[in-house]
Amino acid sequence: MTTLPLVDPELRALLDAWPTVPVTAEMLGAMRERILPAPPVPDTDTLAERATVPGPAGAPEITLSIYRPAKPAGPRGCLYHIHGGGYVVGKAGDLEFFHRPLAEALDCVIVSVDYRLAPETPHPGPIEDCYAGLAWLFANSARLGVDPARIGVIGESAGGGLAAALALLARDRGEYRLAFQHLTYPMLDDRTCIRPPHRHAGEFIWPPASNHFGWSALLGHAPGRDDVSPYAAAARATDLADLPPTYLMTGALDLFVDENIDYARRLIAAGVPTEFHLYPGAFHGFDLAPDAAVAQQARADRLAALRRALAPARA
Repeated sequence: MTTLPLVDPELRALLDAWPTVPVTAEMLGAMRERILPAPPVPDTDTLAERATVPGPAGAPEITLSIYRPAKPAGPRGCLYHIHGGGYVVGKAGDLEFFHRPLAEALDCVIVSVDYRLAPETPHPGPIEDCYAGLAWLFANSARLGVDPARIGVIGESAGGGLAAALALLARDRGEYRLAFQHLTYPMLDDRTCIRPPHRHAGEFIWPPASNHFGWSALLGHAPGRDDVSPYAAAARATDLADLPPTYLMTGALDLFVDENIDYARRLIAAGVPTEFHLYPGAFHGFDLAPDAAVAQQARADRLAALRRALAPARA
């Protein structure tokens, strides 16, 4: 059975351009080396830099990609971004075409972290890299023209999972207070590998086989065990109280739809201000479709939410 009849017709061209290929250990090297077609970097009045900063104790340094409007102003709000890729692929710099216009549109600073990838670096290496980058951002907020009271974490897919885990880790360590978390179809729960969502979810882009590989790579063992840390799989957290205001969006046909709905429900029940969007006929990564109305709506909703999140607090 195929769920193609449930896909928004305007999204089908994206499926043709982005065929579903399960991720395996054998193909991982080739996937990391391939250069995916990306839109050209727009002509914006922004500055870009790469910063090499200390990693976690005893670990290598990490690289941060930083984008900010060239026009002097400040202090500005900041998006601390964590890229997706199933925990096994991806680079922060690949999203320059997206981050430059976003920094200009929101008049904010964007700092994107290159964390070490699994399976070479399993948990807790990736989340500790993200935490180290966040620590550097707070320590250098004045130099970057960033208001430390308006730093939020943002990520998509595996990056959304790491963003949610980072929000938990920051809350529990008590060193840095995040202003918000902004999660796009986040990869939150390894138990989806053994407890699948509804039967119409997960056929396209990121199927169950890829999910099992990604989680196995991150955890260093088969997913679904009882001892998985919430800093690896945020859905494992039993206490979601005192997390920052949350925006969460997903598609009705996304493999992560059930875990995303459940996480939003639990955030609301824990008293966390939560905005949740579910898009019909939408699969994983659907918002990349340039012309589909549902993708345009998702991008507009996301941009509006970020504007609200980055706004200075009223006196």
